[in-house]
Amino acid sequence: MFEVEVKAILSGGNGMNLYRGCTHGCIYCDARSSCYQVHPDRPFEDIEVKRNAAELLEQALRGKRKRCMIGTGGMSDPYLHLEKKLGLTRRCLELIDEYGFGVAIQTKSDLILRDLDLLKRINRKTKCVVQITLTTYDEDLCRVIEPNVCTSRRRAEVLEILRDEGIPTVCWMTPVLPFINDTEENIRGLLEYCCRAKTYGILTFGMGVTLRDGDRQYFYRKLDEHFPGLRERYVKTYGDAYEVPSPNQVELMKLLRRVCKEQGIVCDADEIFRYLSRFEDKLAGTQMSLFDF
Repeated sequence: MFEVEVKAILSGGNGMNLYRGCTHGCIYCDARSSCYQVHPDRPFEDIEVKRNAAELLEQALRGKRKRCMIGTGGMSDPYLHLEKKLGLTRRCLELIDEYGFGVAIQTKSDLILRDLDLLKRINRKTKCVVQITLTTYDEDLCRVIEPNVCTSRRRAEVLEILRDEGIPTVCWMTPVLPFINDTEENIRGLLEYCCRAKTYGILTFGMGVTLRDGDRQYFYRKLDEHFPGLRERYVKTYGDAYEVPSPNQVELMKLLRRVCKEQGIVCDADEIFRYLSRFEDKLAGTQMSLFDF
């Protein structure tokens, strides 16, 4: 861990990353790509902590003329292992709640349940959407692909807890790794989790993975470690391509769309992103009481 002071915390689209780097260890992580320059002179697992993030967020929220959705988790999970000790994400959620903004959080960690009280308070006044990544139904395989974070079964339990608390959820069912988890059995298992949890939407960008410089090399090292011989199959099939689609993509996408239609789950990416960015004022025209705070 190392601390830095930054000049701003919110992007033009009202997104924020409180940390840089990651300790989850997912073998496919796009954030490792060289183009992002997370911190070129340090290991990716060294976590940069933006120590003045809460102060900057409060300034930004106070200065906004209109309330909106605040997003977090796009490049670095807000519930990394360090968050349990530092509480930076929780402090920022407290500010979002205090100033009446909405929030859309993306994570793989069940540590988010620590902040369930804040998520519920935000969702009573406006909208709180939790986005959980699910890639691998098989628990043993999940421990290989995403080794340092809770498995898919536990994440599915988190989705169900959030459902019971009335908090809307979205599943990021991506990436799907060719020749590893791109099977009908895997996708059916993940869809079962989502249907049981009554998720609002399922995000995919096709069935496959993207590989860039930096990300590709790490992914291939992990293939050599856990799936001997599979790197050669990737190189032969895809070369240095950025987009790496599953050979089963057409059939798997048909399955996903059919189940989503049957269950009333949104699977159109544009519609989901519009939902995530749309602010709602649930208390408009009503008189607030002490119980709303």
